[in-house]
Amino acid sequence: MIRLENLRKRYPNGHDAIRGINLEIKQGEMIFLTGHSGAGKSTVLKLIGLLERPSSGKITVNGTHLNELNSKQIPFYRRKIGMIFQAPTLLNDRSVFENLALPLRIAGFSGPETRSRIHASLELVGLLKKHAQLPLALSGGEQQRVGIARAIVSRPDIILADEPTGNLDPALSKDIMHLFMRLNQVGITLIIATHDLALIQPLNFRQIQLQQGKIIEPALKAGTKGRDL
Repeated sequence: MIRLENLRKRYPNGHDAIRGINLEIKQGEMIFLTGHSGAGKSTVLKLIGLLERPSSGKITVNGTHLNELNSKQIPFYRRKIGMIFQAPTLLNDRSVFENLALPLRIAGFSGPETRSRIHASLELVGLLKKHAQLPLALSGGEQQRVGIARAIVSRPDIILADEPTGNLDPALSKDIMHLFMRLNQVGITLIIATHDLALIQPLNFRQIQLQQGKIIEPALKAGTKGRDL
């Protein structure tokens, strides 16, 4: 469960990206953050992922008060968080396998466990046969799938996705949403920031609309489950 309480984020230039957000996300829920560019969607994800710290307010994730975590504790917290961005930022001089292996090796997983997890993650995103290829040999949609596989290879409880379909055509975008729904069905909590309302409207998952750093309208009640595209 994720709870944001009177959350605020002001940057050094005086810009208030988040202005008093209160939000509760249930374990195993999938929600969409919507709103105009600069509404605060990405900032919310960064604060939950501890890429940034709030100026004030409180964030609680599965009973952990993020405000109380020190710099040494943050890497352990992030092992339960999978992060997906609009550009997957893969290491182009390393194979798909090596891109997924790196975070596991840093976390101290054994060789057999690393191979097992990579196999399962690539099979889920449909890229197992391309494990030896370099990212530049893949299409844009395939690269995004590798980014998703990298996010799930550590078997996180929560996935944070920031405009994950922003660079993809409509057909590939639907494929990625189908994949997210499959991940949600196995109990992963997903928070997805997107401006593509046409893509997400048919899904009937909860939408949280942001405007100028504030929540203005939750379109669906908490716990609402979606349907297929």
